[in-house]
Amino acid sequence: MCDATEKGENLTRGPMHVREIAWLEPHIAAARLRPLGELAFLDSAMRHSTLGRYSYVTVAPFGRLVVEHGKSYWNGEHTGKDPLYELAQLMRRFSHQSHNGLPPFQTGSIGFFSYEMGQLIERVPRPAAAGVGPVPEIMLGFYDVVVAFDQIENRAWIISSGYPEKDLSSRLARARERAALIEARLALDVSRARGPAPPIPRSRWSSNFEQNSYETAVARVIHYILEGDIFQANVAQRLISDLPFGYDPWAFYLKLRHRNAATFCAYLEHGDFALASSSPERFLKVENREVETRPIKGTAPRANDPEQDSRSAKALLASEKDRAENIMIVDLLRNDLSRVCRPHSVKTPSLVSLESYAGVHHLVSSVTGTLMRGNTALDVLLAAFPGGSVTGAPKLRAMEIISEVEQETRGAYCGAIGCLGFNDFMDTNIAIRTVTFLNGRASFHAGGGITALSNPAAEYQETLDKAERILQAFEELDSSDP
Repeated sequence: MCDATEKGENLTRGPMHVREIAWLEPHIAAARLRPLGELAFLDSAMRHSTLGRYSYVTVAPFGRLVVEHGKSYWNGEHTGKDPLYELAQLMRRFSHQSHNGLPPFQTGSIGFFSYEMGQLIERVPRPAAAGVGPVPEIMLGFYDVVVAFDQIENRAWIISSGYPEKDLSSRLARARERAALIEARLALDVSRARGPAPPIPRSRWSSNFEQNSYETAVARVIHYILEGDIFQANVAQRLISDLPFGYDPWAFYLKLRHRNAATFCAYLEHGDFALASSSPERFLKVENREVETRPIKGTAPRANDPEQDSRSAKALLASEKDRAENIMIVDLLRNDLSRVCRPHSVKTPSLVSLESYAGVHHLVSSVTGTLMRGNTALDVLLAAFPGGSVTGAPKLRAMEIISEVEQETRGAYCGAIGCLGFNDFMDTNIAIRTVTFLNGRASFHAGGGITALSNPAAEYQETLDKAERILQAFEELDSSDP
């Protein structure tokens, strides 16, 4: 069995190979493995006993599923199959049982589902303009080996499944070989970023909205609310800047995770494409058939003065508008989970609670449920995607209105980043506070939920509050971290 062991002991259960290794910080492990290519780092940079306990680092996937314009490609070849069916088939092909005593992600797929994946699930209009470039609807690497970190107990393991080999003895041989390669690489002190991330001043950034046009978009959404079309919708502005030649997204991510540590940070790299996320919001977790989602609705800026900071938090808790917004999304998510969970199992353990992060206070709720027999983690994702906290309610009409007022695709923003384990474990964030690096440019969005009680000027200011920590990270000199 793969239970707790002495450091250095090799374990197998069937074809799985597990080795506990000496503790090192996850971001150092990520830097050392990065030269092997296709880095995926699910990073609980803000440690927490439940929300930020585990981090995962992996590289060099044996396969990659990319969905572009509704067509699926496995390792670069068009499959000719429905993308969501293809993903479900791949997850079944490489499935394995969970092993006790280990972090719950024990190899599987890691990547992102863009906001536009929603158009593979529902009939929703796609804006003509590509806001951040040609971002796929789905990009997932399939990883047969992962370094898993328990940040509460300061323990780390290399977990290796041996895929894509089919024969059990061949799988075990590959699992051992791959684990040895990863362990050897971790022992090399080659952890400096490949290139620089020089400061980018605010004057270099442009937005798809001026303040007046953003406030007009908010007013348009309020009109739809008063007309009875929706209860709320999320509207975002997109900021974009050209990058200096040789700019290294990983060096930027080190600055971002330091300045804006969050429980659901992530860094993904594929060729010249990279995502750097410091999201505080869990979208969906599935573990042992138990489902959890944690919507965030309600935001107020932090203050350096403790008394002022406390007043800001209390005002947020007392906000009628923010509380109503949060409860509406809880109702939406209860409905989404009820489509795939056992009757009467959907609960709300926490409703409109305050959580504080580096730059902002948030109002957060939690909704849980138990999967119905026959449903998988992927079924949960498809039932709830995209997250209600970043669309609105009712969801489909809100998405139509978002397309109308924003007039361009969102890409990764308000999609999800995370993992789908071969053991049917899933953990994903809502891709907010997320920077896309593509074609020599960096871009990110900042938005907020609009209700009948919204003030357009205040909503615009909220987007600036949310963007602040990212802009500050771009302005900083390179960190001395690895």
